[in-house]
Amino acid sequence: MEKTRKILDTALKLFVEYGFHGTPTSKIAREAGVANGTLFNKFATKDDLIVALYADITNRMTEYIAENSGQESSLKESMKGYYLATLYWALDNKADFHFIQQFKTSPFVSLIAPDELEKSFQPFYDMLWRGIDEHLLKPLPIDYLCTIITSQVYGINLYLIKNEFPKSKQHTIISDTFELLWEMIT
Repeated sequence: MEKTRKILDTALKLFVEYGFHGTPTSKIAREAGVANGTLFNKFATKDDLIVALYADITNRMTEYIAENSGQESSLKESMKGYYLATLYWALDNKADFHFIQQFKTSPFVSLIAPDELEKSFQPFYDMLWRGIDEHLLKPLPIDYLCTIITSQVYGINLYLIKNEFPKSKQHTIISDTFELLWEMIT
């Protein structure tokens, strides 16, 4: 397991720095301190490694959000909890979050079945459906609502990273931008 973790951590660092196509598996193996054969024993292809890394990061992010978002009684507070937890995780895990963005806009995303992509985000989708059913959210297609929300998260994350604000200012910006997002989707 330790070798697998080392390969994944090294692959993350190199994919974020050099991109998927600019990172040969030989470089990943060398920097991870494993033989090429070991890498290919763990991951049959580079595509498998990329997909496994995405799954690993998404699982860790989803666990963090579930543990840190709380189950509030109101839809607005529940969504705010998800929003805050996602952005705090992104700020604490910059390379991981960058990789998710990189993966989602790459051809590698097609290697995962759409239902598999959505599985980890099912609680969030359920929350959106609840909001639509209760007439709290605009009756928009779920994928459209998700696009609006994830675009906001990605954009605010980049803004916060670029400006390196103190934690208190980050929190204010995150809270304020959630209010803007809420107004947009309600």
